This record gives sequence, C-alpha cells and structure tokens, in this order.
Amino acid sequence: MGKIEVKNIRVYAHHGCLSQETSIGSDYRVDITVSANLEKASESDLLADTVDYVQINQIVKEEMQIPSKLLEHVAQRIIGRIFKEMTLVNKTKVAVSKINPPIGGDVEMVTAIMSQKRKGFLK
Repeated sequence: MGKIEVKNIRVYAHHGCLSQETSIGSDYRVDITVSANLEKASESDLLADTVDYVQINQIVKEEMQIPSKLLEHVAQRIIGRIFKEMTLVNKTKVAVSKINPPIGGDVEMVTAIMSQKRKGFLK
C-alpha cells in the first residue's frame, strides 16, 4: 500500500450559498490524498501501474467548474470521479478550501474535508 498526494491545486470557481459568490467567484485550493497498492509501479517504473496525478488534477479542475452551494458537495463529486475513473485507488481524502471567504472576518480559508474507502475495500 502507498499514498500519492496532490497538494495545493489552485482554481478559480463559483461555489457558495450567496448569489454574489456564484456570480463573482473566488479562489480555491484543493488537496488530494489517495491510497493504492503501488508495489507493482515501484518495480515496473510504468505509469500504467500507478495512480496518474495528472488525471487527478484534471478531475479536480473539471469538478470545480460545476457550481455548488457547499464545498462538501464538490469534495464528494471529486471522490466519486476518482473511484469511477481510477481503479487502483482504494481510499481517498479530499480537502476543498475557499480562500478569503466572505464571512465578515479576516479568515485565510475555510475547508471541507471528506474521506472515503472504496466499497468492498477492508483496510
């Protein structure tokens, strides 16, 4: 078993409960951790035997462009796509952060963190 992390994927998107948030948009940060059996890749040195972090980045960029009210909803969509498209992944953790959120205070970011194991995976 091993882990691959893709940190600080930066995107501009239109999420939020306020109409101003969805029309103006804001900056977001997404961090992904996936767990998978990486033993074969460590021996073969082949991209086909591992988790392609370029594909993870693409999934994040595509899902972040679909407006949602809640960061939790966006995170769960990303998890669903990872499990659907990346059969090697057994577990994933997704953190979606809104940078400088409009909550009436000096706050760097708010983050929703979701994690999930692939159905049928015991570890």
